[in-house]
Amino acid sequence: MDRRRFLKVAGLAGAGAALAACTGTAPPKDPVTVPASTSSVPSGPPNWDALRARMSGQLILPGQDGFTYQGFNPVWDNRKPAAIARIASPADVQACLEAARNRVPIAARSGGHSYAGYSSPENGLQIDLRKLATIEVLPGDQVRVGAGAQLGEVSRVLAAAGRALPTGTCPTVGVAGLTLGGGIGVLARKYGLTCDHLVSATVVTADGTLVTTDAQQEPDLFWALRGGGGGNFGIVTEFVFSTVPAPQVTVFSLQYDAGPTADVLGAWQTWIAEAPGEMWSNVVIRGGARPTCRVGGCFIGSVGELAALLNGLPAPANRFIEPKSYSEAVQYFAGSGIEHESFVASSRIVREPISDPAKAVDLMNGQTDESYLIFDGLGGAIAAVAPDATAFPHRSALASAQIYFKTPPEGATDTARRMGQVRDGLGDLVGETGYVNYIDPQLPNWATAYYSGNLPRLKQVASKYDPDKVFAFAQGVAA
Repeated sequence: MDRRRFLKVAGLAGAGAALAACTGTAPPKDPVTVPASTSSVPSGPPNWDALRARMSGQLILPGQDGFTYQGFNPVWDNRKPAAIARIASPADVQACLEAARNRVPIAARSGGHSYAGYSSPENGLQIDLRKLATIEVLPGDQVRVGAGAQLGEVSRVLAAAGRALPTGTCPTVGVAGLTLGGGIGVLARKYGLTCDHLVSATVVTADGTLVTTDAQQEPDLFWALRGGGGGNFGIVTEFVFSTVPAPQVTVFSLQYDAGPTADVLGAWQTWIAEAPGEMWSNVVIRGGARPTCRVGGCFIGSVGELAALLNGLPAPANRFIEPKSYSEAVQYFAGSGIEHESFVASSRIVREPISDPAKAVDLMNGQTDESYLIFDGLGGAIAAVAPDATAFPHRSALASAQIYFKTPPEGATDTARRMGQVRDGLGDLVGETGYVNYIDPQLPNWATAYYSGNLPRLKQVASKYDPDKVFAFAQGVAA
């Protein structure tokens, strides 16, 4: 869902409120300065006119009509590419790589939700995939999805066919970035991550070769694409996924008064660890003089079954429960959608229950009411896959924790400093971990945090498919 709606239905946005969506080392002096790209040693600028002549799509340069870049997060709007290639075919991607590799930084853009703005390479070539958005429901249980498709449209097309793909719920997030980083969502405890449903991918590698990768063809690349992070290894132009029957679900939201937040978090940790895979839930803690919380989620089952399960949590001040079809649930979580939201964010992975939940809650004490600490339940089908079976390593974890602070762009540096203090304080409690889809340019020891024991193999794959570091960037595997 969009973050504004998400924090409302599953978290803390109350009536009249503004709505949103490592170790203890000190944060850097400028927490939002992204290190310069390390993508290839330039050998002269690309011949943009020659590239334009080869493309069936558009190549747009600064000053020309249509040269506007704005991702979801305006904090990074000051990062300007040298050119934007609006791709119409995989052949366009191949032409772009031939023209620009070893000359300027190169990055792909799908939904534009990179938490660090990496899909807009400073003075580089942005390969905009949004026109590759075809969604084709295939015979059986599969769907073919262009790399530029957004989650809301994928869910809509599949729901009309009675099918579902476990994804995140923000409707404007691109399917590519979500899948390549793993893909945590509200159906994941029952059906697994988005990347667990990947059957094959069509990829343009750094040397411009178009390859199809699956469990038999280019298996190392296929392994890396399932959780190894967007922007690494190659540019995916198309995915084929397996799907599941669209389930009936019951959504819920439990609102608590100020005071019992630590008790709710403590009880929720035990409760979600024991809950059946049909249950997905999160706890959203909102900053303030007295941090407050809500518990929300969805259950694949009836109202009565859900109500019995919710009795295992502390009694809330208010409780909302409603059965929905899958398509209705998609709309419920997505809400009306928002085009842009300014924020800084990071993450931790909670591998086991926090022994003193009050210490986690205290991190949000005195923060603004636009700050959130969001614990999303993992486990279930996610844990049924071995940590090294895909590049996503956090299979046995209890939850992911997102630290999400809204901020105006001009205040991002100070907000990032405060957010970083919460991130590092939480790291003291749960360890040096993180989720690559919540990529943070100032996360200490980021590579190990994101990839854990899978990092050495990921580096080998990057070396094999991108030996010249064409796709290298500040937090890329090949960096």
